[in-house]
Amino acid sequence: MNNPDVLLNRAKALRLNGLITHWDEIAGADWLAAVLQWEEEERSDRSMRRRMRAARLGHFKQLSDYDWHWPRRIDRAAVEDLMTLSFMNDAANIVFIGPNGVGKSTLARNVAH
Repeated sequence: MNNPDVLLNRAKALRLNGLITHWDEIAGADWLAAVLQWEEEERSDRSMRRRMRAARLGHFKQLSDYDWHWPRRIDRAAVEDLMTLSFMNDAANIVFIGPNGVGKSTLARNVAH
């Protein structure tokens, strides 16, 4: 998508004022779309990292390292289904219930990650 108007709007959304000032000189450049894409992706990634730090979720433990033998009554299929995040399509909430030390917080952190 190298439509100059679309690219200019993307540059404005990114507030790339120096680029916008010299737009007439670079509007037809082949590299422009790629540079804007890189900037958008980098800002999105940085924003996500900043929000994850601000959430102070603590240690993240991958489900591949999760001890499925403790607690004994954990429904692995339900947990794996939960990790697909399909509940978000239904705008549903999730609640972890269980005694201390069974991994409720760990599972909640995994959902957040």
